[in-house]
Amino acid sequence: MTEDSDIQESGVIKFTDDAWAKARFKAEVISPLADKEIVTAVIAREAAQKLNLSQRTVYSLIKKWRESRGSITSLISEGSNGGRGGSRLNSSTELLISNAIVDIYLSRQKPKVAYLMQVIRERCHKEKLKCPSLNTVKTRIKKLQHEEVIFLREGADAIRKLQPIIGCFPDVANPLDIVQIDHTPVDLIIVDTYTRQPIGRPWLTIAIDIYSRCITGFCLTLEPPSAISVGLCLAHTVINKRSWLDRIGVEVEWPIFGKPKSIHVDNGADFHSEALRRGCEVHGIKITYRPVGSPHYGGIIERVIGTMMQMVHNLPGTTFSNIAEKGKYDSEKNAAFTLAELEKWFVLAIYAYHSSIHSTIGETPINRWKKAVDFGWQPYHIQNAKAFLVDFLPVYYRCIQREGFVLDHIIYMSNSLKPWISNRDSKNKFVIRRDPRDLSRIYVLDSVENKYLEVPYRSIGNPAITLWEHRLAVKRIKEEGRKYVNEEEIIKIIEKMRVTSETAISKSKAARRKNSRLEHLKDDKRNAVVLPMLPKNGAAITKPNTIKKFDDIEEW
Repeated sequence: MTEDSDIQESGVIKFTDDAWAKARFKAEVISPLADKEIVTAVIAREAAQKLNLSQRTVYSLIKKWRESRGSITSLISEGSNGGRGGSRLNSSTELLISNAIVDIYLSRQKPKVAYLMQVIRERCHKEKLKCPSLNTVKTRIKKLQHEEVIFLREGADAIRKLQPIIGCFPDVANPLDIVQIDHTPVDLIIVDTYTRQPIGRPWLTIAIDIYSRCITGFCLTLEPPSAISVGLCLAHTVINKRSWLDRIGVEVEWPIFGKPKSIHVDNGADFHSEALRRGCEVHGIKITYRPVGSPHYGGIIERVIGTMMQMVHNLPGTTFSNIAEKGKYDSEKNAAFTLAELEKWFVLAIYAYHSSIHSTIGETPINRWKKAVDFGWQPYHIQNAKAFLVDFLPVYYRCIQREGFVLDHIIYMSNSLKPWISNRDSKNKFVIRRDPRDLSRIYVLDSVENKYLEVPYRSIGNPAITLWEHRLAVKRIKEEGRKYVNEEEIIKIIEKMRVTSETAISKSKAARRKNSRLEHLKDDKRNAVVLPMLPKNGAAITKPNTIKKFDDIEEW
């Protein structure tokens, strides 16, 4: 093991929590003063009163802060130097070691301790000082606060998840006043339902209520983040989950449902989609985007995602969060969970999370939610989850043709369209929504009745297909040199692709992944509520008591 790894793995913080807290408070006062060219006596006196120190000490702290280039360790009160554990080096050598650590070891180049020792030897020789031992230098490094080392060597992004959330959250008086939503790739390889062979990592979209810290809903999918995954997560948030839990076969309590007043999201393209904007407008949900430079706005959802991923790291097939943590572990060889089984596992993990004491609110999230209900607050219940989801599907604009609506070479027609066809206007475009996971129907807005009409394929015998299959089929038709693309050719190509995929499924991860994308189409339940889909034949999952409670939510 290298000298560097010895230090990194130790993670020792030699300063007491009290000393570090006092230094942080000093930094809050001293830092803005150090940025000023002139610190007047009036300003120094005000700072001295805040810190309960003398005015001269304030100037001394400003000088230390500047010389250390903003290091919090420079503001920690020094104890006695003698005795056991104290320094026996002269002040010149101590200063030389300190400067070398700041200049060399804490730089973005992240040099090894061996190189730092080389620099210290050269500087000691030049200054005619006795060179300290390697263990002495290691001891000085171990005294550094671990978070500060990571910050200076790797930057703010690396340290953000290690720090407590700093900043003011918007005030919330009741559950569902604000719900935060975010995505993450799951640190786990999943397997195909039938062959149990690996197919890759899924994506998780998850929502959390700021008031109670309850998780309101989630969506687990093989597709990258998009407007549809946000819509699925919101649809899962608003429904009473009892019937859904019965359908997937998990016997736990999850009484969290209702329409949020506001959602807080980041600035990703999927959160700026027209589908999300229009859906929120229809249902009176306010969208608030995270202000630039204000990471605390997304801190709560990021913390719960981090906590969930820490639990995932205990599952077979985990990829862990980085290569160093993974080591020689073979994630694909050990993969065991299907998408359906992982979804059930997340439900159990959420149940454990809801039942654990939360360090910020001082009680369990589920207890805080129930107390709000007991005091008279009631969630706004959405009766029709499918209709709600339709309002968040991708939006298209099309004029009606004599044969119905044509969308991406596919014709959609039903008897309910006949009055519109007979009175059609070539300039009048209809609002159409479509689920990219199932192109067998579209939803057309009736502006008079203010509701959506479900319109199926004109050729009702054609199989349900997904948008990614459709795009691949069109691409292949064009690659073959055919200029004209029609619905019949698209369906033929897709059927051929599916046959090829079925024969290659035992050999190709890509084929297994494609097959898993089609699971929700196999039963073709036209009237089923549109929610995160599960294959029925997923293996049984463990009981709720096999998921340990969270010892300390947020500060994991």
